[in-house]
Amino acid sequence: MDQALPELDPVIHAQARLRVVATLNVLADGDEMAFNSLKDLLGMTAGNLSVHLTKLEEAGYVAITKTHRGRTPVTFARLTKRGRLAFEDYTKAIRTLLDNAGGS
Repeated sequence: MDQALPELDPVIHAQARLRVVATLNVLADGDEMAFNSLKDLLGMTAGNLSVHLTKLEEAGYVAITKTHRGRTPVTFARLTKRGRLAFEDYTKAIRTLLDNAGGS
């Protein structure tokens, strides 16, 4: 096994961010999820989710849209094309890593 093992994207590799990206990846391209729905689905606090979304947004993996429903502010998150590609690359890297585990 002289093949070099793949690098894992550190932005996605953090457990909480991986869960966010995996969840948003299930949505159709361009679809978004309300912040509170994402928070509840993942069982995260608002502060924790906000920190991870910011990190993903800074990497260009997630787009955040802030709007209002009536007078109530609503925040939406969606995976960008770059985010989808990064998640695809990440899952390929994990598969390669797992396929090479165990020395078989």
